[in-house]
Amino acid sequence: MATAGALALTALGGTSYAATNDTGTHPETKAQTQTQTPSPSQSPQAGAQDVSDARIKITPGQGVHGVGVNTPVNVTVSNGRLTKVTMTATATGTEVLGTLSADGTSWKPNGPLKRATGYLVAAEAEDAQGRSATANATISTVSPANDFLGHLSPGNGSTVGVGMPVSFTFGKAIGDKAAVESKIQVSTSSGEQVVGHWLNSSRLDFRPEHYWKPGSTVTVRMNLDGVQKTSTFKIGRSQISTVDARTKQMTVVRDGKTIKTIPISSGSAEHPTYNGRMVISEKYRQIHMNGATVGLTEKDGKPSYDIKAVPHAMRLTASGTFIHGNYWGGDSVFGKVNTSHGCVGLKDVRNAGDPKLPAAWFFDNSMTGDVVIVKNSADKTTVAPDNGFGDWNMPWSKWVSGSTSN
Repeated sequence: MATAGALALTALGGTSYAATNDTGTHPETKAQTQTQTPSPSQSPQAGAQDVSDARIKITPGQGVHGVGVNTPVNVTVSNGRLTKVTMTATATGTEVLGTLSADGTSWKPNGPLKRATGYLVAAEAEDAQGRSATANATISTVSPANDFLGHLSPGNGSTVGVGMPVSFTFGKAIGDKAAVESKIQVSTSSGEQVVGHWLNSSRLDFRPEHYWKPGSTVTVRMNLDGVQKTSTFKIGRSQISTVDARTKQMTVVRDGKTIKTIPISSGSAEHPTYNGRMVISEKYRQIHMNGATVGLTEKDGKPSYDIKAVPHAMRLTASGTFIHGNYWGGDSVFGKVNTSHGCVGLKDVRNAGDPKLPAAWFFDNSMTGDVVIVKNSADKTTVAPDNGFGDWNMPWSKWVSGSTSN
C-alpha cells in the first residue's frame, strides 16, 4: 500500500517523518533526489470504521538528533488511554524505565538518558471503543562534543546484515571534507578494503567493494573535534532476497542457499517499484500509513487511504519504499498481479497475528542490513545511492572516486 517515492508514515498525530531504523540509522536530512507521487488503486476501505480516535504524540519527534540527556521525553495521548509504552536503547535493547500517569494519558522516563545513544520509543493506546492505535519514534542523544559527530550508524554493539554501510550524517555541511574523512578509519576483521564516499555535503558512507563478510567485525575509529571514539558492530549471516516484479516471486537466499520462495505483489503499472539493491533500515511490526500526509485526498478532503496498522513493515528506502504485509489484497493478488503503489506486499492478516503467513515469516527471519534486490520492474529508475542505503547501486570505481583520500 506504500509508494516507492513519497509514502508518508503517520505515527505522531498526523506528522510524516523520514527514515530511521531500530539499530540507530540516521534520518535523511535533505529532500530525496527520487520522488514519486502515490495514487492508491487499492486500499482497505472496508476497515475505515476501525480507525481509532486515540491520537498519540511522542516528544521529541521522530528522527530528532542531539537530544539533551535531561530533555523531557514525553508520550501523551488524546481521546484515549495509553496501554503500553516502551523505550529501549537501539544498539543494546536495554529498556528505559518510565512512569505512566494515573489517568493513562502520559508517560515519561524515570531518569536522565545516556549520551550519544539511540532510543526507540513505542507506544500503544486505546480509545473509548477499545480501538487500538500505535506510534513509534527513534531519537538520539547529544554526543560529548556537542553532537559535532552528527549521527553514526550502525549503532555500537549491534549485529546487522551484510548490506549495512557505515554512515555518518553530520549536523552541518562539511567544508573541508578531506580533513574530516582523514580522521575516520573503518576496518573489518575480514581484511576487506573499506572506502568512504561523500554522498552530499553532510553525509559520508563507508563500504567495501562487495557486501561485508558474514561473521566479521567492523571497527570505526574517529578523532573528530578532539574527541576520540571507537565503535564496533558485527555482521550476521548473509541474506539476499530478490524480488522479480515480472514473475511476482521473491527468492530468499541465506548463506548462498535458497531457503524460501514467496509470492509477492509489487508496484502497479502506474506506480512501479524501483529497481536495484536496497537495504532494510528499520522494522515495525505495525505502522500507520495515511495518504493525506503526501497530499492524497478525496474530493471531500479525506485521505485516499488510511491504514492504521500495516503489519510487518520494513523500510527499504528513505523516500518510502517498504516491504510489508498486506491483508487487504486477497489470495488473487500475490504471485499473480502487481497492485501496490511502489512497495512489495506479502500475504498477511490484520494485527500481524499469524506467524505462519509469508509476511510474518519474512519479518521474523530478517534483520536490519539485509539486502532486498528488485529486478524486472517497469520502473526504469534504479534506487539512488543516497536514497536510504542504496549505496550498493553505485559502481565501485565511481564509489572510490568520491573519497577525498584518493
